[in-house]
Parts: sequence; structure tokens; C-alpha cells
Amino acid sequence: MEEAEPPECPVCLQPYDAVSAIPRVLTCGHTTCEACLKQLPNPFPNTIRCTVCTLLVKFLNCPSSLPKNLDLLHFSSALQNRHRTKEKIVNSPSPHPPETKHFPPTVNSWSYELFRKWRKWILPEDCVSIVEFGSESDGGGVCGTILKYFESDHVIGCVLKEEETVCLFEIGVFVEDEANSKYFNSSYESRIAAVLCRMKEEEKTQLEVILCASLRVRNVGKAYGFWYNEDDKCVYIVFEKFKSPNLKCVLKQKESEKGDLSTDKIRGMAMLGLETCEILSRLHLEGLIVGFLSVSSFGFDDFGHVYIDLIEILNTGTRLNMAVRRGFKDSEVDLFQEDYVFISPEMLLHFLVKDGFDLDLGKSRYEVGSASDVWSLACLLVRLIVGKSFLEEIKPFVNFVVNGTKDKTGCDYSGLYTSWMDKISALLECRLSSEFAYLNEILRRCLNFDPKDRPVITELWRCMRELVIKPQFDTGLVLKQDVEKEKSGQSVVLGELCYIVEKTDINKEVGADVEPSVDGDVAESMSIGQVKCTEMKGHLDCITGLAIGGGFLFSSSYDKIVRVWSLQDFTHVHSFKGHEHRITALVFVDGAQQLCISGDNEGVICIWEANPPFSELPLKKLYEGKDWRYSGIHTMAVSGTTQYLYTGGGDKLVKAWSLQDYTISCSMSGHKSVVSSLVVCEGVLFSGSWDGTVRLWSLVDHSPVAVLGQDVFGNVASVSSLCADRHLLFVGHENGSIKIWHNDVLLKSIETHKGAVFSVCKKGKWLFSGGWDKTISVQEISEDVLEMEATPIGSIACNSTITALAYWNGKIFVGQADRIIKVYHGM
Repeated sequence: MEEAEPPECPVCLQPYDAVSAIPRVLTCGHTTCEACLKQLPNPFPNTIRCTVCTLLVKFLNCPSSLPKNLDLLHFSSALQNRHRTKEKIVNSPSPHPPETKHFPPTVNSWSYELFRKWRKWILPEDCVSIVEFGSESDGGGVCGTILKYFESDHVIGCVLKEEETVCLFEIGVFVEDEANSKYFNSSYESRIAAVLCRMKEEEKTQLEVILCASLRVRNVGKAYGFWYNEDDKCVYIVFEKFKSPNLKCVLKQKESEKGDLSTDKIRGMAMLGLETCEILSRLHLEGLIVGFLSVSSFGFDDFGHVYIDLIEILNTGTRLNMAVRRGFKDSEVDLFQEDYVFISPEMLLHFLVKDGFDLDLGKSRYEVGSASDVWSLACLLVRLIVGKSFLEEIKPFVNFVVNGTKDKTGCDYSGLYTSWMDKISALLECRLSSEFAYLNEILRRCLNFDPKDRPVITELWRCMRELVIKPQFDTGLVLKQDVEKEKSGQSVVLGELCYIVEKTDINKEVGADVEPSVDGDVAESMSIGQVKCTEMKGHLDCITGLAIGGGFLFSSSYDKIVRVWSLQDFTHVHSFKGHEHRITALVFVDGAQQLCISGDNEGVICIWEANPPFSELPLKKLYEGKDWRYSGIHTMAVSGTTQYLYTGGGDKLVKAWSLQDYTISCSMSGHKSVVSSLVVCEGVLFSGSWDGTVRLWSLVDHSPVAVLGQDVFGNVASVSSLCADRHLLFVGHENGSIKIWHNDVLLKSIETHKGAVFSVCKKGKWLFSGGWDKTISVQEISEDVLEMEATPIGSIACNSTITALAYWNGKIFVGQADRIIKVYHGM
């Protein structure tokens, strides 16, 4: 027979002794070593959670004041001495841990992680109004106006002024299944998150680079964030709209000029090129390549400085995409119908490949990079110098490439390009005198067909700066020259974002790639819009409580009846009839003997056996004493660990009833108004009251532990519902808010409902709440206590006030004031 091992501490696993691991007895009766007690966290003042039974017990932060477990110490010493006598080595575990912490399991989901990343870009639902939709021919540009001033700390760079004009660019469409959307209504935030979620990772990376670059680079149109329009179900990026004239005005003034340009006009052109180089260089440093430039993409601010309008570039990219796609149907493709677009050869070929042209480029395949913007900018500068003649040369050149590719006649790209460059060189010679030979030379280099042969943008910038400021007088800073010619695989081409908005490619069918489950989890099914509803009818008055246990659903009502329902087919099984007054509270006791306990508004408690065959009469009836202030039982809770039933009512007391002899063990006082809600979790009894506070009581001796909300000044919102999950407490208030507490620390307060929150239910990461506004709100709760987030997923519209909620096996049971119980579950 093996000898017993010495008893050891349940935390550090060290054998008890009289020096390093002294056994101390907690008030719950369990023993832990003194060293561990000093390092265990204290969730509330003067309390500690037992490491064995997890009950919250009194603890005065002085372990040495607790009694020693002398019997355990004597037994441990005897065993250890016996082991030493037999010269057996006792292998003790690792040294005492410095601190014991309880970490909740991490629950990651696309909605929370994605929402956490993008929420700073989500604009308020009511801040934008669309005033004009653009036609398909102009890229579908949309204009809107700001309805109210908005400034936010978490929406980056967002300062929106009332009546400010903005531009909107569509990035996706949110589409719901009409058959299922009648039950579940996705929230504003979750609709935006759903569109973002269905984007490819590459597309989301592009979007992030564009948004961040718009904020960090000066003289670039700013992106305010995402906004969802309920009318057309589209998600837009809201951009700043410039009101000043663009570059077209400058070009019109130069149309009639001929001969050599004067020095002043060259310097004016160089100033424009200088500032444009600086903007493009900073965009390149952010990893953003524009891809092409158009005349309408440029403008001037109030001080005459050049800016680049990102929304105009995106709309131009959409027009280009449409023009190229028309090449499959039309006999000729014209990329210069409405605007002067300067697109590099490699970007043009990139467009053709993306739009379905079957090209065998061979050695002509080049990557789109920062050199592509150098080509586009050089075209713009040549356009300013040469005038309309440049368009007459570049237009047939580009269109010939596109149409030659479409007809598969084969293109001698190098020969075609050499002929075109000869014509451009001749035009530059006519407009630039010998004084500007270096400008002539660098512009021709910028127009090289091979991107590797083009100068970096800083070299072009230096040329422009020398035209504005003579080198001997230039004492300014030098533009950073760490921009590489090619950043293949690292850069985002702004022009590619126009492909993301194809409605046929994203979000056409929200659940198309998700296989529907049979009776799946209701919360998971909500994210793909697949929810169905079953109604359970039988009560004759308002539902007041729901409880689940033993394979049955129990429901109470003002009709004085507790009904029993099957959880398999939702049919009515039995009715408990023993109350003579309105039933106001209901609980289920899962123990050796399963019980259903109900309480009414006259203080009568009926205890029913919850196992079939069900009895017509209660096992026991309990009666609370009443006085003139008494208004019956409002709420009940049960502790299976300590075998107590707790009731709260109009006398402001919380009463503890022993389930052993059905007598009142004690009454807990402290609330200043009706006790409206009770819940038991992790060895703590939580009681909510109309006085706006939540009190915490130890289940060991029913002593007060803490009070939440008593230091709130101003209007006090009565507590109408409670829900506890491990160390988190969710408190529903009559003003529609839900407060989230971790121990005695308020983590977050969220405005969820318009009216009282009568019921709160949490399962896993999902938080369900319902109340006066006839709506079930569904939110996803993060597991990170330090950065608590409640992500709105959506809502379920009901036709009556919601009075009770219960969750079981992927289904949410809803008790309503119209006597109906609804069951929502996945398809």
C-alpha cells in the first residue's frame, strides 16, 4: 500500500509546513498557504476569492490573522518526517509564483477584430446627407452635405462642419436576404463592418494605406471616414471637397500662346511642378502610388498652393475602367472623351490586363511604381509647356495601343514609342529656348518607356526648384531622396481602388459563400442574415419571467400560471396553477431535486417539482411578511452552491431563504428603494435597485462587499435588469443605457435602447438586451477588460415590449408583454 503524500497548497503545490507554507483557514472552511494569500488579487476591498470553491470571503489583507489549520499542519509534518526517516526524496514543485492572475479565454471573431481596427473611421449615421448622384459616365461621383458639426477623438482627423460639402466614393454594397431581414436588422456599424469584411485582405490593405496617407500628407484631399447610406445600401468613403478652381483654368489661358515661353512663365510652371513633386514624394513615402494624373485632379488652395484631389483621381479611375471595358463592345476605345488623363504605359497595360484583355506583353511588362507617377507628372508639365499640340500627339498614341491590343493585331510598342517621342521632342524644342536645355532633357527622360530609365521624383523636383530659386541662393532643405524607383510588392496603386466598387464582385450575396447550418446558433446566424422565428402561445397576459432547465422552458405571466414547454418542438407540456396573484419572478433550481420556483406580487412563493410527471400542486408554499410599504416580490435568484433562494421586493430588502428547511436565514438591507433585480455569479450575490445602485453580497455570510453606482451625481437611473458573466456585470437601466462593470470598476456605458432595459442576457461573446422600445439589441463583447468594446451587431424588431430573455443551445427565447414567447434560432 502506497503511503499518502503530504498535503499541499492548492495554488503553489508546496507541502504545508510551519515556516514557508503555513496553512491558513478561510471563512468558507478551505485552506491555502499564507504566502499565496498575500499574492492573490483582491477583487473588492477586504475580500478575497477562495481558490477552492471560488466564493468571495472576508479578508482583512492580513493572512497571519487567520487561524492556522493545526490538524493539517500536524498531519503534514508527520508525513514529511516519516519520508525523511525512510530517506525518500520529496520532489517539490517550482518556487512560489509571484502572482496568481485569472485570464479569461480569448474569443476572437471577425466582427470584433475588424471593428476594433476600423471603428475610428466610422462616421455617425446621421452626419451626412446625399444631395447629388453622379451619372455613370462621370464615374458615379456622389456629392453630399454635412448635417451637423461633428468632432471625435476616436475618428481620426474628423472635424466636420455643418453644411460643409463633401464627396463620397462607393466601396461596397450591403445586401440582406429579404426573407430573413424581417427578423434581424443589422446595425449601422455592422453593415459597414460586413462590407469591409468581405473585401480581400489586399483590398483592405490598400484602403488602409489610402486613408492614412490622406491624413499624413499635406495638400491632399482628406478622407474623413466611412458612412453607410440606408437608401441605396452603399458604404462610402467621405472625402473633403475643394471649392477652388482646378488646373483647367490655367490651361485655357495658355491655349493661344505660341513661340518660346518667357522665363516668368517657365518659373510659374516650375512652381506648380515643384509642389506637385513634393506631394507625390510624400505619398510615395507612405506607400501610395497615384497611378495616373488628370487635369481635374489638381487645384489651388486659398494661398495659391497646389493640392491633389484624391476623390477626383478615384472617379477618374472609374471612368478609365469603364472606357477600357467598353472596348469589348465598341469598335474603338477613347480614353480622352471628357478629360485629359495622363497614364503611364505600364499603368495602361495594367488596366488592360485587369479588364480582361488577353495580352502577351513579353519584355514590355513593367511593374507600376513611383516611376509611373513621374511619367504622368512629366506629361502634365509638357502639356503646360507645349499646349494643345501635346494632346494631339498623345491621344492617338494611347488609343492606338488600346485598340491594337483589343484587335490582337500586335503592337510594336518600342517602335511606336520612338516615333511618338520624336514628335514630343520636336514640340519641346519649339517652346523651350537653349536656356532651359536641362529642363528639356529631364522631361524627355521622364517619358522613357522603361520605368527604370526614368529619373527619381527627387531629381525632377531639384530641376523644378533650380528654375524657381537659383542654386547659389537656395539655402532651403533638400527633399528626402529615399524614395526608390520601384517599390514592387510594397506600394498601393490608388487607381486600383476603383475595382473594389464593382457590385458584382463584392457583397452581391452576403451569405453566398457561407453554408447555412441547420438550427445553428442564432448569434452566428445573425451575422449572415439567416434567422427564423417560432412563436409559443398560451399565456393570457404579460410574460414576466423565463427559466430553462431539465430539458424544459418555464414561463411565468400575470395570468397567475407557470407554463412548461418542450425545448424540442416548443409545444406546451404542462401548467402550474397555484398562485392567486400576478406572478412576477421565476427561477429554476438544478440540484439533486430539480425545482421551479415562482413568486407573485403578494409575497407568495410556490415551489414546484420540475421533473415529469408534473404535479398540479406545489411542493411547498412560502409566505413573506408584509407591511404597509410592501409591494410583493419583484425578483428572485438562486445559489446552487449554498442552497439559498434570494428574493427582492418593495420592502428594499434582499431575503435569503434556505432550500433545506425553507426558512428565512437573513435579510440584507442597504437599498433605498425597490430591489428590482438579483443575480448570482462567482460566489457573489448582485442586487439592483430603483435607487440606481447595485450592491454586492458575499454568499458565505451574506455580508456586504461593495456598492456600485452610489457615487454617481445628477439624475439617477433606476436599475431594471442584471446579468453576470464571470467577473463582468451588465446592468440595464431605465434610461436605456447598459453599464459594464469589472469587479467594482466601471468599464463602459453604452446607450443601447430608447427606454427601460427590462432584460439582459449574455452567452459567450454575445450580449442580448431588450426592453420598452420593442427591440432586441445584439452586441459582441470583447474579452479584453483593459480595452472593453461593445460592437453593435444588429437588432431584432419585435411587436411588443420585451420583458424577459433566455438563451439556450443557440436559441434566444423572448418573453413579450403581448403574451407571446418567441424563439429566434439559426436556419
